[in-house]
Amino acid sequence: MTVLKWGEAGDETQGEGSGGGDGQPQPRPDRGRPDGGPSPAARLLAPLLAPVAEIRNALRDAPRRATLRAAGIAVLSLLAYFLVRHLVKVSMVDMVVYRAEGSAVKNGQDLYDMRVTQWNLPATYPPFAALLFTPTAWLPIPLLRVLVTGANVLLLGGFSFLSTRLADWPRRELRPVAVLLAAGLGVWLEPIWTTFRYGQVNLIIGCLVLWDLTRPDGHRGKGIGIGIAAGLKLTPGLFAVWLLLTGRVRAACTAAATGVGTMLVGWLLLPRASLSFWTKDIFDTSRVGKVWIVDNQSIRGVVCRFLHTTEPGTAGLVAAACCGVLGLGVAVGWSRYGARLRSARGEAWGAIACAVTALLISPISWSHHWVWVLPMIVLLMSEAAREARAPEAVRHLRWRVATGLAIAACVSFCLWIVPRKGDLDLHQKLWEQPFTAVYPLVGLAFLLLAGELLRRELRRVRGPWPGRPLLPHPRANAAAAGPAGPDRTGRADQAEQAEQAAQADQMEKSPPSS
Repeated sequence: MTVLKWGEAGDETQGEGSGGGDGQPQPRPDRGRPDGGPSPAARLLAPLLAPVAEIRNALRDAPRRATLRAAGIAVLSLLAYFLVRHLVKVSMVDMVVYRAEGSAVKNGQDLYDMRVTQWNLPATYPPFAALLFTPTAWLPIPLLRVLVTGANVLLLGGFSFLSTRLADWPRRELRPVAVLLAAGLGVWLEPIWTTFRYGQVNLIIGCLVLWDLTRPDGHRGKGIGIGIAAGLKLTPGLFAVWLLLTGRVRAACTAAATGVGTMLVGWLLLPRASLSFWTKDIFDTSRVGKVWIVDNQSIRGVVCRFLHTTEPGTAGLVAAACCGVLGLGVAVGWSRYGARLRSARGEAWGAIACAVTALLISPISWSHHWVWVLPMIVLLMSEAAREARAPEAVRHLRWRVATGLAIAACVSFCLWIVPRKGDLDLHQKLWEQPFTAVYPLVGLAFLLLAGELLRRELRRVRGPWPGRPLLPHPRANAAAAGPAGPDRTGRADQAEQAEQAAQADQMEKSPPSS
């Protein structure tokens, strides 16, 4: 008889002699409840422990030599990063602001009247965020710098892992290699570099959102991560709108309820600060910063610099509305297409399109908010890998070129090389403006590329959009498929063409719905 170890191959099993009538090992009953079902604590921790189990299984199956090489490259890259970081003497100024917010809460001071650092920076996040920053008030700044930097390194690894999980690439046994390389080399992407430099919370928000989106749609708690992220910063709330527009009403309502819950916690514990923020400060973008400076990589910042004005006005609103319609349309279209063909690929394109849209339409999107370029690059690399497996007669280089251009734009730091002292941002020459609008241009290019690819995919399956019933979303059955299912192992790519062809034949034979 074969002895199975605890936790192997998905379900927890007993050892030798525990088989049923067919000789197969049977699931070990949960001793937390008399009826053998999972205990409440086990149910609560299951969503948090599932990625840990997946990482453990992937590390067990990963090729040893490739993993060690990737780890070595990651360590060398991080050591080089810390050396450069020491030479440029980063300030981690946003971390200092977060600590001051926590101190204001601890000492009962006015949260939104305070100013800290030599730049007189105010608190700009909702009161709920200040409550979470409170423990930092007891830590000295030098120690806090070390802790925040270490936490960001770990969060970058988690963000990389969730990005590969969203894109369902590479296959499961190679994901540790990809995660190590992404985490080690990702620090050189300008948005991530700047996140580390300022001590920002962007990676926490990214991990919360991706953790939510990579869970099955049928999970009761789906939406909680997005709601908490929106409680820290308002921009991730667009993901709840996207979930609603794609028919995942329960997840959207859960996200909305969680976001409202963070507001209520703030009102309960910080009523005065909540009144000030939700009735006055939230509408004052000048507290966050100047819209027209190159640091602002939203579409409104681009309009300001192009028109040489400090206020985008109607032109900025129209540009943001056009980006919102385009981005949400592409995001919803890809998600519904993925549900139609039971492909995780559509969910990945839809999620990144939604993230890009949120960054474009926000009044202010600092360059470090664009950490979403990491999952974007992972997604483009997955398309390049699919392209490389195509027959030589129809093989192209377009996805590899697109991936290379995206990486080059993000490691160029080109927005900082244009003269920008004083009000020079308002007097840029026409040839300088693409350099200071690098991320909006990358985001718009991504949305246009996603829209064109979606159009071609819809033509390829020959199914008219209206009137066709949607198949269950690929993540709806992820819990039943388990860690070894197609959406978890990356094997879906190998059979996707045959599956899509079968779906197309089935749709052609079925009469259109009335």
